[in-house]
Amino acid sequence: MSKTNEAALRREMVETCRKMNSTGINQGTAGNLSMRLDADSFLITPSSLPYENMKPADIMKMWMDGTFEGKHRPSSEWRFHRDILRHREDINCVLHCHSIYATTLAVHHKTIPSFHYMTGVAGGTTIRCARYATFGTQELSDAAIEALDGRLACLLGQHGQISLGKSFASALWLAIEVETISRMYVQALTLGEPPILSDGEMARVIGQMQRMSYGQMPEGEGANDVARPRTAKKAAAKKIAAKKAPARKTAARKPAARPAGRKRG
Repeated sequence: MSKTNEAALRREMVETCRKMNSTGINQGTAGNLSMRLDADSFLITPSSLPYENMKPADIMKMWMDGTFEGKHRPSSEWRFHRDILRHREDINCVLHCHSIYATTLAVHHKTIPSFHYMTGVAGGTTIRCARYATFGTQELSDAAIEALDGRLACLLGQHGQISLGKSFASALWLAIEVETISRMYVQALTLGEPPILSDGEMARVIGQMQRMSYGQMPEGEGANDVARPRTAKKAAAKKIAAKKAPARKTAARKPAARPAGRKRG
C-alpha cells in the first residue's frame, strides 16, 4: 500500500475512534480499532491513549508476526485483531468496544437469539457470546474466533462486543446496530422471554440482507414491487406515448396575404 493511502487510513481511523465515543458505544480508552493494510500488516490503535488526543501519527503499524513500529505500544487486544484479520479474508476492519447494553448481556454470557429480524445483520440466526478469557490473552483471541465463525459480530463474555466490516464505516454501523439490538433484547426480557423467529424466516431475512447495498433496505421480489426513480418512470411513459401517438400531417402553409395599401405614383 502506498504511503498516501496509508496516511488516509490513519486519518479515517482517528475520525472513526472519535465517532465511537460520540455515538455512545465506547467510553474513554476502552475500545480499539484495526484496519488491514495488506496480507502481512495492519494498522491498530495505541494502548491507553484518549481518542480526543489521538493523531494519525499515533496509530501503530503491526505485522502478523507480532512486531510493530510507532511511538506507542499497540492496543493490549492486538492478538484478536491480528488473528481475526488473518482468519477472515472477507473483512478488513475489526472494531471492539464496551457498549453498555451489549456488555450487559455479555456479563450474563447471553447469546442474542433471533427475537428480532435485525439479529441477522451479524450474518446468522444469533449473535453469539464468546466464553470468558482474560483480556489481551491468546485465550480471548481463540474464544473470539470461535464465536465469530460465520458471523460479523459477537459478544465477549463479561467484556464487550466485536464487530467486523470491510471498511471503518461498515464496522461502526454494525457495532451501533449490535448495541441497538442488545438494548431491545434487554428491554424485551423485562416482559419475559420473547418469541423467536424460525430458522426458515431468518434464512429469508439474511438472504434479503445479502442482496441489499450498504445503507439501503432490501426490495421485495414482486414483479411490480421494486422501487425505481420517478424520473425513469416518466421517461419510459413518454417514450411509450410517443410510439402510440398517430403521425400528424403538417399542412402546407400558404404565403401570408399582403395588407391593402396605396399605390405609389
